[in-house]
Amino acid sequence: MSTPTDAQRMEKIVSLCKRRGFIFQSSEIYGGLNGAWDYGPLGVELKRNLKNYWWRVMVHERDDVVGMDGAILTHPAVLKASGHVEGFSDPMVDCRTCKAHLRADQLVEKKGVKQCPNCGGKDLTEARQFNLMFETHVGASAEESSIAYLRPETAQSIFVQFKNILEMSRKKLPFGIAQIGKAFRNEINPRNFTFRSREFEQMELEYFCRPEQGMDLLEYWKEERLKFYENIGIASAKLHVLNVPDAERAFYSKGTYDIEYEFPFGRQELEGVAYRTDYDLSQHQKASGKSLEYFDEETREKFVPHVVEPSAGVDRTVLAMICEAYAEDEAPNDKGQMESRVVLRLHPRMAPIKCAIFPLLKNKEPLVAKAKEVVALLRPQMTVFYDETGAIGRRYRRQDEIGTPFGVTVDFETLGERDPALRDTVTLRDRDSMQQERVAIKDLAGRLVSRVV
Repeated sequence: MSTPTDAQRMEKIVSLCKRRGFIFQSSEIYGGLNGAWDYGPLGVELKRNLKNYWWRVMVHERDDVVGMDGAILTHPAVLKASGHVEGFSDPMVDCRTCKAHLRADQLVEKKGVKQCPNCGGKDLTEARQFNLMFETHVGASAEESSIAYLRPETAQSIFVQFKNILEMSRKKLPFGIAQIGKAFRNEINPRNFTFRSREFEQMELEYFCRPEQGMDLLEYWKEERLKFYENIGIASAKLHVLNVPDAERAFYSKGTYDIEYEFPFGRQELEGVAYRTDYDLSQHQKASGKSLEYFDEETREKFVPHVVEPSAGVDRTVLAMICEAYAEDEAPNDKGQMESRVVLRLHPRMAPIKCAIFPLLKNKEPLVAKAKEVVALLRPQMTVFYDETGAIGRRYRRQDEIGTPFGVTVDFETLGERDPALRDTVTLRDRDSMQQERVAIKDLAGRLVSRVV
């Protein structure tokens, strides 16, 4: 696919997200807040489905992982020990021509000369370090002793609470602590829609182990995470694993994989899987003066555990799912004529709405009453949507565009008016194939639940 086509595809996706209530620019009526996004009625359901499935796979379906939810406000001593206060920064360059603030790695080079990617200007400032953390003050006075930070990652609260969770959960190595939560980074130049934002959400696991287990577990978690993405509808052909070179890894890491996805704007990282050794726990043990060692009752050995960290971006993954699902094809309208159709082929377990229910005619009371019975039957088990407005074909298109995998139409056969044998059956339509079948209302919930979990 050519670059212009990819750019057009991304524009269509961004337009769809706003038009159909997935994602809005934050504070849009005031001109918008750069690098911040609000999720609308459909977006919040898609995001919640992703987080719930991650939690189910990473915590509920395992015996060796427990969860936590740490505070966003972070003690400065925590981030000083972790190295964030001194070293969490990006080199920033200003373009004197268009006044843009740029990360140094965003500059383009032509004939050996670095230029601004926005205007092509060559009048650039020297690179200087820009700290990415948001600083705030806790309490009534704004002085140095009251400084705190909005956490730049969720990992540090896990490390700081390691000993408490170890003692209360009575877990033995290897075991993990999982967390989903907000993080904040004052990005120099947020870009690519929700991909790089100043406020975002992470799904993070710190998996603690013995030193000799680290490299094997790095491989294990890389494969587990690849399976996860395929299970939420992202094609394996669009996923790539980058083995991060030694020169580009964090100094404390013995191995890091970046799981990347082919977005319309290029191949970008969805998740990092890193073997962080014992760096984090050792740093906090040294800075706090509190033991964060693990005692192995079998070997009578005491040591600081090592850790493997799979860390995924919620917002990036939501965007990847939408990009992967977006498609345009042709479908017959109510008159049998083919017309273009926009469809989101979201995996049923991720779709914001699982099933839409339509009475064939809104002015036929028995049809409406029966359709609302179907809504009441399905609603306790899945998210459903009732729609009685417009031609049935148009209602199908509206649901196709937001990724609803199944549509149920209550028609005259449901009432038994044309064939008594079809009484209390409905038409079940599949979004992707557009095939339709008759299903008894009493069997409907069982048929659908098995396909949307």
